[in-house]
Amino acid sequence: MAKPKPTSGHIAAEIRSLLKDRSSAEHAKDVQWFFKGEVKSHGWYTADLRRAAVLTRRRLRNEFGLAFVVEVADRLFFGPVLEEKIFAVFLLEKLTGELGEKEFRLFESWLARISSWADHDALVHSLIAPMISAEPKRLPRAFKWSKSRDRWHRRAACVALIHGTRQKRFFPQIARLASLLLSDDDDMVQKGLGWLLRESAKTNPTQTVPYLLRIRGRAPRLVLRTACETLSPHDRARILGLRLQ
Repeated sequence: MAKPKPTSGHIAAEIRSLLKDRSSAEHAKDVQWFFKGEVKSHGWYTADLRRAAVLTRRRLRNEFGLAFVVEVADRLFFGPVLEEKIFAVFLLEKLTGELGEKEFRLFESWLARISSWADHDALVHSLIAPMISAEPKRLPRAFKWSKSRDRWHRRAACVALIHGTRQKRFFPQIARLASLLLSDDDDMVQKGLGWLLRESAKTNPTQTVPYLLRIRGRAPRLVLRTACETLSPHDRARILGLRLQ
């Protein structure tokens, strides 16, 4: 008699037990201190967590298919436990080229489940951003997020374009988005915007540096400092209004 196929809920429960059973209380305290209590951690190191997720992904995909892996990840990306959410992302990273609009909308719905910048950036940078880069018709979603009252949606609008700018694409959209968010006073959004502009400055300084010079009078200092991190001392001084020694 054939063994019945397990449900995605059953597999997710097994993964949760694994993550808890192999936890490190000492490292968990460090992680929770770093995030100021915003997350609950089992104390896994990233390399170990990714290795476990990759092995699990291979087994589940071989036995039950990619759609089942997505179902398991969806069940894991809930609650305050950091490793469960990051494990969900690791299950699917590198597979976004095989996923479609249904999965993109699913990942978008995960933005409402964010606990911290760590699970936010894992989700957006590893899953959402590559899917936007692969299918630019999804770009308007980022502009919708930029108008959200939720800080994580607004940060997602920025982080979602990083994959594209590393491919030297989307500068008009990046400039438009940045202009929309320059007045945002949330530090998580400012850091996300600064990160996007820093990546743009690295791959496309010819357009980004003049843009930064145009907005320097109204951009938050945190955004400008982050955006200038990889620029030459001369350009950084011009944008930040510093005097070269």
